[in-house]
Amino acid sequence: MAIDVVLGLQWGDEGKGKIVDFLAPNYDIVARFQGGPNAGHTLIFDNKKFVLHTVPSGIFRAHQLNLIGNGVVLDPITLSKELDKLKTANVDFLDRLFVSKKTHLILPTHRYLDAASENAKKKKKIGSTLKGIGPTYMDKTGRNGIRVGDLDTPDFKERYTFLKEKHLQLLKSYPEIDFDLETEERAWFESLEELKKLTFVDGAYFINEALRNGKKILAEGAQGSMLDIDFGTYPYVTSSNTTAAGVCIGLGVAPSQIGEVIGITKAYCTRVGSGPFPSELFDDTGEFLRKEGAEFGATTGRPRRCGWLDLPQLNYSIMLSGVTQLVITKLDVLNKLDTIEVVDSYEIKGEKTKQFPFSLDATEVKVNTISFPGWRSDIAGISDEKDLPENAVRFISEIEQATGVRVSIVSTGPDRKELISRTPAVSRTP
Repeated sequence: MAIDVVLGLQWGDEGKGKIVDFLAPNYDIVARFQGGPNAGHTLIFDNKKFVLHTVPSGIFRAHQLNLIGNGVVLDPITLSKELDKLKTANVDFLDRLFVSKKTHLILPTHRYLDAASENAKKKKKIGSTLKGIGPTYMDKTGRNGIRVGDLDTPDFKERYTFLKEKHLQLLKSYPEIDFDLETEERAWFESLEELKKLTFVDGAYFINEALRNGKKILAEGAQGSMLDIDFGTYPYVTSSNTTAAGVCIGLGVAPSQIGEVIGITKAYCTRVGSGPFPSELFDDTGEFLRKEGAEFGATTGRPRRCGWLDLPQLNYSIMLSGVTQLVITKLDVLNKLDTIEVVDSYEIKGEKTKQFPFSLDATEVKVNTISFPGWRSDIAGISDEKDLPENAVRFISEIEQATGVRVSIVSTGPDRKELISRTPAVSRTP
């Protein structure tokens, strides 16, 4: 049995949570493999809205097992708040939510460092969510980090104090900022008690044993491919590998275990925070997409920058992860447009190209677009492809031809039921 993957193909916010929630009944386990509370996966059902930052999106499906993998960085305070909301919603999770012992912990001073570092950058800010993600991954690679499994060691407090003091020394090199460390520390240690109520496992053995026993597993990514630390729009990226390769490191599985790679793209593009964005629209159309698509960050609340769908960028992400199925979300946001543009190629130094450049940050890129007629009708809630307007079907078909990948799911609204399933979106290989 292979492990299937759901990941974002743009700059995040593609709708991964909804798609994972939709696919979850076909699987036994949903596992988050990277990222941290900088991710916000939004799910809407039964007229209720839920935003998950750390907990895998399969948690709302009864009997579904969920794993927070070792590639994730975990803030106990954020997780505790999430668990409280699950309790309020009467979601039973204690026997279904597992945490890898090798998952690294975000300390209060990690968030302190993140905020101080971003503040010091002034106009060169990278757009950090200030959740402590970068400093935590830095301690992980610097071999100073504290992991979930360390909570059970007798010298945990000493290790915590050592790392905290290291951070305080580093903070002396930054301009002072307001950060109530004493209050944050108190909340952090209180939240550890909630974390300890969950079951800690050796994630690699947990996942591989499940595979050997024929269990079906769905790996859930955070952020988007263009925020990958190696292949994204560096340095305006996150601190982990957001492509399919991150599954192997973030869960402890061999590359040969990867099955279907289900990549998600919006029908247009968005980006939160700083960084290059070739197809960004600064006109009324960009504002229309923002308002019509309710494009405000699930984690930060920041307004998202909006632009046309970018095929060179999309094909780059598809190539990196070996995407086998495409999901198009927010097709309904385009309902009222007479004409829809799609970026077909770039022009760099007078040369036309469909390849993504080495550094968008240092390269002046002009985009070339192609136009599609809009459908000027409401497709919200349509669940059968035959009910889609002809121009909407054509738009989907053109994306398939341009990418060479079958579109298996189309989202026509925010609710979990507002989906068109065009082909089975799960692996059929035993």
